[in-house]
Amino acid sequence: MSEALLKIGELAARAGVSIRTVDYYTTLGLISPAQRTASNYRLYRADDVERIHLVQRLEVHGLPLEDIARAFAAGPADTAAVLGQIDMDLRTLQEAADAASPEMHGLLTVIANRVHSLITIALQLPPDLPM
Repeated sequence: MSEALLKIGELAARAGVSIRTVDYYTTLGLISPAQRTASNYRLYRADDVERIHLVQRLEVHGLPLEDIARAFAAGPADTAAVLGQIDMDLRTLQEAADAASPEMHGLLTVIANRVHSLITIALQLPPDLPM
């Protein structure tokens, strides 16, 4: 049995966004139509609702849509490099926290909380999320 595909308006309604947002996300490559109808209408997977919600959560945490699109486009081979960079960045943050003046601890706490939120979101990604 094949998966039911959604028209752009149905996807927008399920995701709680406008059709214009779906169109913009498509233009940026954040989501892609699964296929097109004979009349050239775009049809999307139901999983794209989750993907839109993920994009929104990442955007709330300050990630630009263009960066999110680049991350989605990165292949599995790029994951090791990304994880290595995150590890180096966390070590740098820890070193800064260790050497920081008392006035800077508040700022570093905010940064650490943001990093923690982003890592939590990343760990919640379903392994079968279509990229």
